[in-house]
Amino acid sequence: MSHVDLATQFTLHRFPKMKEETPLQAWEAADEYLLQQLEGETAASGATLIFNDAFGALTCALHHRHPFTISDSWIAQEAARQNLAANQLDASLVTFQDCSAPLPAAPALVIIKLPKQLALLEQQLRALRAVCTPQTRIIAGAKARDIHSSTLALFEKVLGPTTTTLAWKKARLVNCTFSAPALNAVSAVQSWPLEGTDWIIHNQANVFSRSSLDIGARVFLPQLPEGMDGELVDLGCGNGVIGLALLAQNPQARVLFTDESYMAVASSRMNVESNLPDALARSEFMVNNALAGVEAERFDAILCNPPFHQLHAITDHIAWQMFTDARRCLKFGGELRIVGNRHLGYYQKLKKIFGNCTTLATGGKFVVLRSVKMRKSR
Repeated sequence: MSHVDLATQFTLHRFPKMKEETPLQAWEAADEYLLQQLEGETAASGATLIFNDAFGALTCALHHRHPFTISDSWIAQEAARQNLAANQLDASLVTFQDCSAPLPAAPALVIIKLPKQLALLEQQLRALRAVCTPQTRIIAGAKARDIHSSTLALFEKVLGPTTTTLAWKKARLVNCTFSAPALNAVSAVQSWPLEGTDWIIHNQANVFSRSSLDIGARVFLPQLPEGMDGELVDLGCGNGVIGLALLAQNPQARVLFTDESYMAVASSRMNVESNLPDALARSEFMVNNALAGVEAERFDAILCNPPFHQLHAITDHIAWQMFTDARRCLKFGGELRIVGNRHLGYYQKLKKIFGNCTTLATGGKFVVLRSVKMRKSR
């Protein structure tokens, strides 16, 4: 078997960039395994579609095919752009789009890095069903441990006959042939009532905890500020439950909903429109990496339920960036409130960044913390 050594062919970095000593890479064996299948092949007539390319490894390697790179992640798309630039590859030859954009008809090649959320995979497969032909080559890859019988059954149900390969470097591939099997229509949006309110919470496919209120948010909701004015932020908004509560409890304030997931921000907008339509004028929606590029000293309060993983990797660097961005963007006297697992040591991180931290509440394995942006004493 030939070997594609991405490390020798390209300069690839994770995004946001991490300390050099991190063992985490911007590619994995599944990327190499997928590319091995294409070595020596002449590209067929038709578009090349790449789904869920985490940091642009596949996009860089297949740049010559002018691919469509499709992802729900703003971070993934920015990583691909930066890695293209680092390798002197013209990003204008790549079409970047989120998962809601229409796909080109009759693609020749579809490459899928399997996402964590099975619901997102189903949404993507159903979108492919509308454009694929029996001649479309469909190949997916992931760590072997992340390919389950439910994964294969989903390919079979939505697209057609599906097989898997042997494992290589703990990665496996899925090959699928489009045959348009009979398929019932389903809604891409899952909805449920939020207890204690008359709100219905709507969740697109890739939203965290899309089927119910997550435990952290349940602990966090009673600890949100009330009666504030100015500008507030639901940072890492997910479906926007925290921001909805901020709009309701702070009727004179504006709320920014921001997340790196296009589906999360779209779900937040949907939830404001359907539950608090009169507050839409006080709402702003932004897809971004934390608060990158947002002006300093703008906000009166920032509320955050930070992630402690990126894809399958456990890491605190995203939370750390959220906290440092929050301090930069808060007004003096403004506050950051977060909820997180107590074992993650966020108290010490916030104390280091802000110089102060107060515990507001604890619940099970969760803790709610508050830090205030103070002027440094001379």
